[in-house]
Amino acid sequence: MAERLDDLVASWRRHLRAADKAPRTVELYGQSVRFFTRWLTDRGRQPTLDELTRSAIAHWLGDLADAGQSTNTLSTRFRGLRRFCRWLVAENLVDRSPMEGMEQPKAAPQPVPILTDEEIGALLKATAGSAFADRRDHAILRVLFDCGVRISEVTRLTLLDVDFDVEVVRVIGKGRKVRVVPFGAKTSRALDRYLRERRKHPKAGETDRLWLSQRGPLSVDGLDERIRIRGTQAGVVDLHAHRFRHTAAHSWLAAGGGEQDLKRLMGWTSDAMLAVYGSSAAEQRAREAARRLRLGDRL
Repeated sequence: MAERLDDLVASWRRHLRAADKAPRTVELYGQSVRFFTRWLTDRGRQPTLDELTRSAIAHWLGDLADAGQSTNTLSTRFRGLRRFCRWLVAENLVDRSPMEGMEQPKAAPQPVPILTDEEIGALLKATAGSAFADRRDHAILRVLFDCGVRISEVTRLTLLDVDFDVEVVRVIGKGRKVRVVPFGAKTSRALDRYLRERRKHPKAGETDRLWLSQRGPLSVDGLDERIRIRGTQAGVVDLHAHRFRHTAAHSWLAAGGGEQDLKRLMGWTSDAMLAVYGSSAAEQRAREAARRLRLGDRL
């Protein structure tokens, strides 16, 4: 009997979480397979591995396009299902991906909205209490904005990764590559306050992981949930960790920071990422530069 796609998706999601994929990424990828499965069911076909064929996938994508779905949505669905098919090959569940050689719908890049100073201020105000969760969440928010690190990098931090003497944090990024990222005095103060509370935590002596929840080390999913909760409290819509990273990149470039320095701090190996992250507020930076230069006033 052919395996059901629902069962395989559950295994795949566990694989993605083990690979430190962000919760938002796991959810978007999973949606692609779920929507394809629903499409099969709606047409009276069994949602099994046997039905995951090239022709069925092409038909599904065509129906999405006919229904008026945007190219960006089509691209997201395509990439999610393609990643699933590649996992099936890696797990020896299929000999070859049914999507091999299929052309991805071209999507226009969608800049991630940066956080305004007012939104960041509201988030910091929402975590201004003295309780353990407030001290922890306040410090996390400052690290995310000040250092521009990935959510998986934040959760992997240990006590030894924070150096108050030179105000830097040691980060283990993609491919286990290590980089050192500086932080400012306010982030240093927030970390110090959190660590004083951490020493009182009942789980403090059981792990060297920096961030603790009630039951132990804070996971990626747990941190993602905390960020969303704080966003709701502060009135910041659709808050997720990646917005802090884009905001940090924008702030760096807007302040005149060099692109290659930013690349090193962010842990990017490709210059293409500069364009991706820089696009979040490129128009805003261009307008500000035009106001500073005031070329028309020279005449």
